[in-house]
Amino acid sequence: MAEDLSAVARFLYEAGTLKQTKRTGWWMAGVRDPESVAEHSWRTALLATIIAKLEGADPAQAAFLAVWHDSQETRTGDVNYLGRKYAPQADPRAVTEDQVAGMPEVLATAVRELVAEYEAKESPEALCARDADKLECMIQGIEYKAQGYENAQRWIDNSRRRLTTKSANELADAVLATESLDWLRAALGETQS
Repeated sequence: MAEDLSAVARFLYEAGTLKQTKRTGWWMAGVRDPESVAEHSWRTALLATIIAKLEGADPAQAAFLAVWHDSQETRTGDVNYLGRKYAPQADPRAVTEDQVAGMPEVLATAVRELVAEYEAKESPEALCARDADKLECMIQGIEYKAQGYENAQRWIDNSRRRLTTKSANELADAVLATESLDWLRAALGETQS
């Protein structure tokens, strides 16, 4: 068992590298210091719970899928869409297989199954998690645009177009109609001018 936990410990350090792994597509929009993969995954997991609950799917499973959806990028880095045109994308299932090697089988199997479910794009939870990924990118784009990165509009539009669930589409409409600091105004009891 100690050997199995050593593999888990190694993976935990590996997973920590996602806190420094930048989302590279934003560089094309001119963002100098874009969010990390870990930051993106955190809000994606929150969005997955919300979308799944609204869709009648299992929010815990959707969040679980969202947490692991980019875990392979510890080994591949974040390859943006333009980069994928020139370099074949590694199969997330194969990367995961290597990542979980030596872990207790109950854990390794669970992680492999999560990644396989997300990649299959078939379960309601996987569809919700995938929409959460796109919606998070859209929200991040709105935030970057508010910071002066006008080229982020391309990511906003592309992400919005790729949503599939009714709830994600409705939530996207609400996000687009809301300013990024409206939450603060509401918390302080301020009225919108």
